[in-house]
Amino acid sequence: MNDSLHSEKPIAGGHDDRKWTVLSSKYLWKRPWLTVRQEHVRLANGLEAPEFYILEYPDWVNVIAITKEGEMVMIRQYRHGVDRCDYELCAGVIEPDEDPESAARRELLEETGFGGGEWTKIARLAPNPSTQTNWSHSFLALGVERLDNQHLDGAEDISVHLMKREDVLELLRSGEIIQALMAAPLWKYFATTGML
Repeated sequence: MNDSLHSEKPIAGGHDDRKWTVLSSKYLWKRPWLTVRQEHVRLANGLEAPEFYILEYPDWVNVIAITKEGEMVMIRQYRHGVDRCDYELCAGVIEPDEDPESAARRELLEETGFGGGEWTKIARLAPNPSTQTNWSHSFLALGVERLDNQHLDGAEDISVHLMKREDVLELLRSGEIIQALMAAPLWKYFATTGML
């Protein structure tokens, strides 16, 4: 018989009945965009893992931005990790002492020149809760308009594209939007607007 098999109602998030105990922790690498620590942990069942690695990232934001004319503001950029260029949502890092919506508004304006509109938070997702400490906050911005030119960082090479919602949905369906933290809020948006 499998002792880990349970038949019951789901437990609400944050319940810590299976929480691990940290026996020791040390930092191996500390940089502004990535911090790595090694921990010796004891699992709830008593087993120990002497080398468990945690990646500390700052929290991230992304924005589903839709213009007053009903077009979606998408960006396209090269991603070196997977060696390809794809369509994405505007996204970025939350700066210290910045709230998620302010960061999302700043990133949209910097990367695309678009702003304004009515904003709603539609998701908070854990990018990889097994080994990462951060959250990704997703926003829906309706009725945005062009307010400025792009203001990109030195390492950014981003093109801006206004697209029909049907075309973005087709990119999702065909697997051409590969970034999971952008695909998830897009699927939610299309599901809640009745386009699926």
